[in-house]
Amino acid sequence: MLKIQGLTQRYGQRVALDALTLSIARAGFVVLLGPNGAGKSTLFQVLTGLFAADEGDVEIAGLSMRTDARRALAHIGVVFQQQSLDLDLSVARNLQFHADLQGLPRHRSRERIAFEAARFGLLAEMQRSVRELSGGNRRKVELVRALLHRPDLLLMDEATVGLDPKSRRDLIDGLQQEVRERGVTVLWATHLVSEAEHADRVLVLHRGRLLAEGPPAEVTAALDGDTLEAAFLNATR
Repeated sequence: MLKIQGLTQRYGQRVALDALTLSIARAGFVVLLGPNGAGKSTLFQVLTGLFAADEGDVEIAGLSMRTDARRALAHIGVVFQQQSLDLDLSVARNLQFHADLQGLPRHRSRERIAFEAARFGLLAEMQRSVRELSGGNRRKVELVRALLHRPDLLLMDEATVGLDPKSRRDLIDGLQQEVRERGVTVLWATHLVSEAEHADRVLVLHRGRLLAEGPPAEVTAALDGDTLEAAFLNATR
C-alpha cells in the first residue's frame, strides 16, 4: 500500500528524514512510534503532498508522488494533528462540504455520511456546530470526514492529543474495525507507547531513521527491552 525509498528531508542543516526506507502492506493497523522531533509529522507532510522531499520517492498504491501525485493522493484520507474543521458550521455541513470537494454525488455522500456518523455515534450531533462538541467528538467528525471517499490508506497524525482515555480507546477501536471490515491500511503516528502495544506492526522512528519494525513483541526484543515502553525509551534516549 505504501512504499518509501530513500526519503530525505532537510530544514537547513537539520535532517528531519534521513534516507528513510520502508514498505507497508495492505490492510493493517501500523503505528509509527517516535518521540517529539523524530520526523513523524514531516513524513506525513511529504505523504500528503504538502512538502516535496529533497531526495527519494513515495509510492501510494503503486503511484509515485513525484510523477503521479494527483492519483496517488486520491487513495489517502488524513486526520492531522491540528484540528481542521470549521467550528461555526454544523457537523453535517462540515461533512457535506468535504464530500462535495471529493466530487461525491449527493445521494452517495448523504448515504455515507449517515452510515459513518451512525457507526461513530454522531447522529445526535449532526445539526450542532462543531464548536459545541467535545474534543473526542470533534476527532470522530474528522475521522468520518477522512473516510467518506473510501480511502485505501488512512493517515492519523497524533490524533489523540488532548483526548480522554475513553475517547482515545473509541477512536482506535473504530479504526481497527475499518481494518477488519474494509481492509483499510492505517498509519498511526504517536509518541504514546500504549497506543502501539496492540498494533499489527510498529515502526520506531528516531531522528529521521527507522530503528526497528515488526509486531510489538519483535520490536521489544530487537531493541533489547523487557517491555515495549522500556525498549522504546532506551532506544530513543
